[in-house]
Formats: sequence, C-alpha cells, structure tokens
Amino acid sequence: MRVWNWDGFLGYFTNAYLLEGALVTLFLTVSTLTLGFVLGLGVTLMRMSSSRALSGFSQFYVWVFRGTPLLVQLIIIYTGLPQLGLVRLSVFESAIIGLALNEAAYLSEILRGGILSVGAGQRDAARALGLNRRQAFLLVTMPQALRVIIPPLGNSVNGLLKTTSIASVISMEELLRRGQILMQQRFEVLEIFCVVAILYLVMTTAWDMVQRRIEAYFGKAYGAVEAKQLVRDDR
Repeated sequence: MRVWNWDGFLGYFTNAYLLEGALVTLFLTVSTLTLGFVLGLGVTLMRMSSSRALSGFSQFYVWVFRGTPLLVQLIIIYTGLPQLGLVRLSVFESAIIGLALNEAAYLSEILRGGILSVGAGQRDAARALGLNRRQAFLLVTMPQALRVIIPPLGNSVNGLLKTTSIASVISMEELLRRGQILMQQRFEVLEIFCVVAILYLVMTTAWDMVQRRIEAYFGKAYGAVEAKQLVRDDR
C-alpha cells in the first residue's frame, strides 16, 4: 500500500490550479482588509461619538460579530438571506461581505485602542493651533495612533490570511477549497494538504517580513526621540 507519493507532493507546488487558489486567497485577504478597515473606522468613530444612538449601535455591532462564529455568519449571508427573500449574493460576494463585516468588528477595537492611546492634550493643542476636528484627527491623532495600531493590525492580517479558508464552506474556491477538490480527484490527501499548509506558511511568512518593515518605518521617528531622551537622562 502506497503511503506517500513524493512525485505528486513536489508536483503540487507548481500546480496551476492550487497556485491560482493561493492568488484568490491573497485577493480575498486584501479586499477584506480594505473594506474591513473602512467599516471598522466608521464603527470606531460611531463608538466614540457623543450620540448615544450611534455609540449603542456600534457596541451592538461589535457584540454580534465578535460573539458569533464566522462560519455561521457566512452561511446566514449566503443561504439565509435568499430564504428570507432579501437578496441573493454570489459565493464571491458573500465571502467578501461576510469576512469584511466580521473583520471590521475586530479592527474597530484595534483602531479605538490606538486612538484612545493619544492623549487628549494632543487634540486640544491641535485645536488651539486652529485645526478643525477633522484636520486634528487626520494630522495629529491618527499619525500618533498608527504606532499603536500597526502591530495588532499586522497580526490581524496574518490571521485573516488563514481565516479566508472558512469561506470554503460556501464553495468559495480559494486555496483550501481547491486543495479539497484535488484531493477528491486524486485521493492524495496528505500530500495535497501538506502542500496547502506550506503555501499558507509561505504567505504568512512573507507578510511577517513586510509587517516588520512597516513597524520599523513608523517606529523610526519615535525610536530616535526615545534614544535622545535616554542620552539626556544619562547626563
């Protein structure tokens, strides 16, 4: 009985069908992150709003999407909405919307934590210089908040790369789903799933390298300030 097929295992690394699935996974990740970031920022601003209605809605939104499984959310969007006679979405649309709505709930908390880390005195100083609230937020608060936001945001991207595999349950042909289809055709379960795992590992490792560069770039100015402060303290 054959246990392992080395030729098949190595051949799957150049299998166009699987590699296209990896590209679909990357596209899902980028699309979800972009849409989720915009939605998450909106939810964050509503949460920090003086309006009780907006703040309450944002808290309810985060509570629902963080408290229920993504798998259930995707199934409701893909199969539940048509049954209710609301709207019928394609597999791709359902995957993007479901992933983005879920990711926005987590990103909103990351963004809120970063914004709250900037002292109120910074905003007051910006207003004293004549900046309106929008300018103060974009030019003063967000640049300082990014230093706090980027590390957990980078970790979210890493997790999102792997979380997109859940979309396979609604037949979204990303990397994992294509691996499952190949497995059913060729009955080489271990070889195919090992290749799929390695491809995910390559993508997450590549992102880890990018994340380190981004963190170093945004932390560079603050690092210089901290180094000067240490020199002064030594004196």
